Amino acid sequence: MLQEIYNTTEYIKRRIGDFEPEVGIILGTGLGGLVEEIEIQHKLMYSNIPNFPISTLEFHSGRLIFGLLKGKRVVAMQGRLHHYEGYDMRQITFPVRVMKMLGIKQLFVSNASGSLNPDIKKGDLMIIEDHINLQHDNPLRGRNFDELGPRFPDMSQPYQKDLIKKGMEIAKANNINCHKGVYVSVAGPNLETKAEYRFLRIIGGDAVGMSTVPEVIVANHMGLPVFAISVITDEGFPEELEPISVEEILKVAEEAEPKMTLILKELLSSL
Repeated sequence: MLQEIYNTTEYIKRRIGDFEPEVGIILGTGLGGLVEEIEIQHKLMYSNIPNFPISTLEFHSGRLIFGLLKGKRVVAMQGRLHHYEGYDMRQITFPVRVMKMLGIKQLFVSNASGSLNPDIKKGDLMIIEDHINLQHDNPLRGRNFDELGPRFPDMSQPYQKDLIKKGMEIAKANNINCHKGVYVSVAGPNLETKAEYRFLRIIGGDAVGMSTVPEVIVANHMGLPVFAISVITDEGFPEELEPISVEEILKVAEEAEPKMTLILKELLSSL
């Protein structure tokens, strides 16, 4: 894996020249609109990058975008990868490794998720302050490469407290309904049953989704500070549970996306 990371990084460096990104951004389901705010300098399709997994979801573009946002050099993943697509954990977190090797000093992660907390409603935002990992596997399983990080990385503070504080202040100043909470990461791709939603709430979850945590684990492994934010696209309240479609989830994500974009842009300005 280590040589593949180096080879992929070198390929990308040849394509982007002297552009060195400072911040990496992972855009979740229905949240690709931030790319429109970037002064784009380079675009690379995942399918053209050696060793890079390809997003199989039709609503994930599958491009690396390099450019300027709020004066910062960024690389944005327009479309993430998921374990349920058939990739193993090392594959779906491979882009985080490569972005770190390209020079990023911060990682911003976004996702669409379902609320478990009755105080957090559809269309709200939630800044992640901690998580519970219920994925089937761990991206650090197997041989550890000391060049990438320690065998047993600490996870007591996986999300940057100062960025959480700033994010909440930005939301308040702009009258955005935004909460802090615990994100539960599950394998998917099916949504949860009533009993599962009840269980996830009992164990301490405020929102549930099918991504993010593997990427955050790898970022922490490499000493990369993380800010993560969820757009709440549906509500998993057992007593009021109604069927929901992917189309409905995408619609809510797209409507809420400008609020998330504002917070991310203002956070970039503050770095």
